Amino acid sequence: MPYLWTPPHDTVPTGSPETGTPLWRLELWPYRSLKGKGFSAAIWIMFGGGLIPIVPFIGTMAFWVLLGFMLIALTALWTALRRSDRDRLHEEMLIWPDRVTLTHWPEKGAPLTWEANPYWVRLSLNTEDGKVENYITLKGAGDHREVELGAFLSPEERKVLHGNLTRVLAQLNR
Repeated sequence: MPYLWTPPHDTVPTGSPETGTPLWRLELWPYRSLKGKGFSAAIWIMFGGGLIPIVPFIGTMAFWVLLGFMLIALTALWTALRRSDRDRLHEEMLIWPDRVTLTHWPEKGAPLTWEANPYWVRLSLNTEDGKVENYITLKGAGDHREVELGAFLSPEERKVLHGNLTRVLAQLNR
């Protein structure tokens, strides 16, 4: 799953409020289809496959024209894959005994932060028929805004995350 609990959500927390270390840290990120070797393999396959139809034209003016178009297509693939990588988009939730902080880093723009007392945090899993299935939201006491968590996760992953987060908040409020 594209999220990570530190320490695991089903263990006793190791953080220390005195040192400012959170009890739990939850990192969420979208799937990234081609990283490292996968990305370079896709580019090399495209390059090799693009050379096959232009090899018979070596030594002619058509070779250079076809090579130019192949390189334009290769550049377009490179740009599209890098753009879809979405390195910046991720979320982080830090949980202390006296506060919960959720920070969302969008693809563009400044990070968005939400903070509340964990005792008053209301966690909701909206399963109604709507645009998004198993939509997770958080709301604090007296806070007029409701924030979503893990919108880029699949519905099944959001359901599991909701269960994990419910257990963590219940353990914290004991």
